[in-house]
Amino acid sequence: MPASAHRERLTALERERIRRAAAIARLMDTAVRLPFGVRIGADSVLGLIPAVGDVAGSLIGLFIIDEARRLGLPAHKLARMAVNLGVDAACGTVPLVGDLFDVYFKSHRRNVGIILEHFGISEDELNQRI
Repeated sequence: MPASAHRERLTALERERIRRAAAIARLMDTAVRLPFGVRIGADSVLGLIPAVGDVAGSLIGLFIIDEARRLGLPAHKLARMAVNLGVDAACGTVPLVGDLFDVYFKSHRRNVGIILEHFGISEDELNQRI
């Protein structure tokens, strides 16, 4: 099915689900711009707390994947999302290196990107009022 067909079929509830997932991803991955141009979010800060922080970030990532499942994304896209989250979680457990990895990998934003790509919409289009 062409992406444009998905866009026309989005209900208000589906658009709101995608908006919520995008907002969570922004908070987790890119909420704050550092002086040298790098953006960080709550996931980077949570990752500084040994074990608990990485688990918390992963649980939030599972929420985004569940929203994608509820929106009807196919299994292969959900699997890609799970791999992104798994890589983030696994690498995030390595002291210091994992914290730096969290700053650059941004699994939540990647996963929202998969959702947006599936429906053939950009984040700007998503935020426009119908």
